[in-house]
Parts: sequence; C-alpha cells; structure tokens
Amino acid sequence: MGRKLFVGNLPFRIDEPQLEALFQSVGPVDSVNVVRDQTTGRARGFAFVEMQTDEGAASAIERLDGTEIEGRKIAVNEARPKTGGGGDRGPRGGGGGGQRRERW
Repeated sequence: MGRKLFVGNLPFRIDEPQLEALFQSVGPVDSVNVVRDQTTGRARGFAFVEMQTDEGAASAIERLDGTEIEGRKIAVNEARPKTGGGGDRGPRGGGGGGQRRERW
C-alpha cells in the first residue's frame, strides 16, 4: 500500500491545517495538499494527504473513510497514479486533422 491518500467530498471551506489535524489523529502526516481552483483559489472539494508510514495510511483509510465533516461524508482512499486523461485523443489532445472529403 502507498502512503499517499486521496480525500474526496471535502467541504469547500476546509484548509490544510484542519485536514492535517484530522489525519494526525490517526498517524504521523508528511504533507497535506488541498486542491484549489487556479482562478478563484477556492478549494475544489478534494485533497491529497501523504502519511509517514504505510500503517498510518491504512489506519487513516480504515478510521476516516465515511467520517462526517460539516455535513459531508468524506471518502479516503489510496491515491492512484495520474493518468493521461482526455480519453482516446492521444498525447497531443487532438481530434480532427484528417483530410476533408467533398460530397458531390
């Protein structure tokens, strides 16, 4: 198991110190990153928490998944590696680009 956790369904008002305090209650924390909108700076409702040990990560998932914060049940899971995203468009994001055929 990895030590990096995905935390979803967070209240938009949550900040790093609040989330760190919650996770510190189950084990030592290396880092907390609340993901924010680049334009507004508002939290997007999810975060990544890196625990110091695999045991701490497992304990956090077991004890905190489904915990209610400000009326929202949070989801705590092992973070998955980022994928390319964008479906089947390939590395350049494309679509289109083929030859246009005229109908006669």
